[in-house]
Amino acid sequence: MGESIYGLKRTHMCAELTVNDVGKTVTVMGWCHKSRNLGGLIFVTLRDRTGIIQVVFDNTVNSELFAKAEGIRGEYVLAVVGEVVKRSPEAINPKLPTGEIEIIAKELRILSTAESPPIYIEEDSDVNEATRLKYRYLDLRRPDMQRNLMLRHRVAKIARDYFDEHGFIEIETPMLTKSTPEGARDYLVPSRVHPGKFFALPQSPQLFKQLLMVAGFDRYMQIVKCFRDEDLRADRQPEFTQIDLEMSFVNVEDVLTINEGFIKRVFKEAINVDLEIPFIRMPYKEAMERFGTDKPDIRFGFELVNLSDLVENCGFKVFSDAVKNGGSVRAINAKGCGNKFSRKEIDALGEFVKTYGAKGMAWIVVGENEHKSPITKFFTEDEIKAVLTRMRAEPGDLICFIADKNEVVFDSLGQLRVEIARKLGLLDNKEFKFLWVTEFPLLEYDEEEKRYVAKHHPFTSPMDEDVELLDTDPLKVRAKAYDIVLNGTEIGGGSIRIHSQELQSKMFKLLGFSEKDAWDRFGFLLEAFKYGTPPHGGMAFGLDRLVMLMAGRNSIRDVIAFPKVQNSSCLMTNAPDEVEPKQLEELKIRVDLQN
Repeated sequence: MGESIYGLKRTHMCAELTVNDVGKTVTVMGWCHKSRNLGGLIFVTLRDRTGIIQVVFDNTVNSELFAKAEGIRGEYVLAVVGEVVKRSPEAINPKLPTGEIEIIAKELRILSTAESPPIYIEEDSDVNEATRLKYRYLDLRRPDMQRNLMLRHRVAKIARDYFDEHGFIEIETPMLTKSTPEGARDYLVPSRVHPGKFFALPQSPQLFKQLLMVAGFDRYMQIVKCFRDEDLRADRQPEFTQIDLEMSFVNVEDVLTINEGFIKRVFKEAINVDLEIPFIRMPYKEAMERFGTDKPDIRFGFELVNLSDLVENCGFKVFSDAVKNGGSVRAINAKGCGNKFSRKEIDALGEFVKTYGAKGMAWIVVGENEHKSPITKFFTEDEIKAVLTRMRAEPGDLICFIADKNEVVFDSLGQLRVEIARKLGLLDNKEFKFLWVTEFPLLEYDEEEKRYVAKHHPFTSPMDEDVELLDTDPLKVRAKAYDIVLNGTEIGGGSIRIHSQELQSKMFKLLGFSEKDAWDRFGFLLEAFKYGTPPHGGMAFGLDRLVMLMAGRNSIRDVIAFPKVQNSSCLMTNAPDEVEPKQLEELKIRVDLQN
C-alpha cells in the first residue's frame, strides 16, 4: 500500500481486518483513539478513516515494547506490526466491525506525538461550532465527519458515472469570467494587467453551458464551484458546489426523467435507499395553495385550506377586511393537537407566525359540542359549521387561521405547519419525500426597483401557450422551470432555456435592460444565438444540500470540508484578511474605509 515508512509498509487499513485475517502478521497505521493500561496489559484502539482496531501490548511477552507503549497518549500517530488473533468470547465487542479480533503487537513506531486536542475526537461531539471550525482539521478526524465527506465523495463519483453512461461530457468552465449583475452580488477579482477592470467569480456556469449547447456538445455536466456574495444567512455559504448539467433537443419531461434516474441511483448506491420514480409533479400554483411554499415538505399533512369565501361577510372584521382588501383567510388543521397543546403553547404559535409578517393567529380547539376559541363569538353557528366542515375538523383538532395579504398568509402558514410537525416529531430525517415543483411564474415585480425581475434567471423560456402574454400581462406568464424538492428543501432546479435571439432580447427588454445594456452584458450570448442554437435545457443540484440530507445532518457545514461561518469568514485561516500595500499598488487599488 505504498512506500515504506521508517522501514514499515502498511498492509491493511484498521477496519479492513476480519476474522479471516486471524494468524496473519499485519502492519497498521493510524491515531491512538484511546489507551488503557491495566498493569500487565495495555489496550490501544487505533483509528484511521475506516474505523478502529484494538492493539494489545503484553508485558509478559515483550517488556521493552510494553514500556514503549506506556508512553502512548491520545492522538499519537502510530505504526504497529502484530499478529491478528481472535478475542476471547467475553472480550468480543459486537458494536464494532472488528470486535471479534485484536492485534497482539510485535513492533511499535511512534510516528508523531500530539498535545491534548482542544476538542474530543468522538462521534457527534457537542463542542460548540466555533471551536470545531477553528480546529477543523481535528474536527474532521471525528468518525461521523469522515463518513459525511466519504459520502460526498461517493455521491460525486456516482454522478460522474451516471451522467457519463447517459452521454454527458464533463467540461470545465472558467472561474474568472465577466460580471453580469442580475441576482446575487458577484465576487470581484481585480485584474493586474488590465488596471481598473475586474473579473467575477461565477455564480453558476449558466451562460457557458448554454454556449456549449450552441457548440454542439449535446450533453454537458460538471461538478463545479460557484460563488455568491449574498446577505448573511445561517446555513448559506459564499462558495458552494453544484452538479451542473445541460442537454440539447429536450423538453421539460426529458430533463426531469434523466435526473430522477440519477437521484434513484445515487440514493440506492450511496445509502442503500430504494426510491419510487417518477416523483410527484406539482405546479407552483398548487404548491402555494396547498402548502404555502414552493418548497413543500410532504412528509406530513396540515395542508392549507382557503376559507375566504366563507368568511368574507362574517362579523369578525380581521377576516372580512383581509378578504375585502384583496388578501385571503386560510387555515390548517393540526389533527389532534387541540388535546396535545396547552393554551400557552398555542399562544407561542401565535408569536411564531409574527416572525413571518402575520399580525397574529386565530384558532379554534374543536370540541364535541362546544369549541374553545376567542373568535367563535363573532360567527354564526352556520358559519362555524361551514368552516369546520371544509377543514374536515373532528373533536380534538386545532384549527389555526391567518388573515392577511396572500404572501403573508402563505409564508406564515407554510412555516407554521412545519413548526407544528417539528413539535410533534414528524420530521423523520430517514424518510425521503421528493417532488418536482413546475410552472413557476416567469417574472416577479420588484416594488423597490419598479421593474420586473426574473423568478429564476433571464434565460428561462416561457411556456409556449403563454408567450403572447409577455406583451399584455407579463406576470401571468408561466415558465418552463422546475425545482426538485426533498423534505421541504430545494436541492436543485433548472429550466428549458430561451434559444431565440428575438425572444431573449424581448426578455431583456421586459427586465428593464436597454438594447445597449443587454449587448454590453450579454452580447456574447446574443451573438452566438445568430448561428444556429438548438432547443436546450438543464439544471443544477446543490451537492452540499443533497449530501446533507442524505447524511441526516441539519447543516451543510457538516458536509463541507472547510466551510465559512455566517459572516463569510473562515475561523481556521482568518480569511478574509488584509493584504500587503504592494499588492494593492500592483492592482491600482486604494482602500477607503472611511465611507
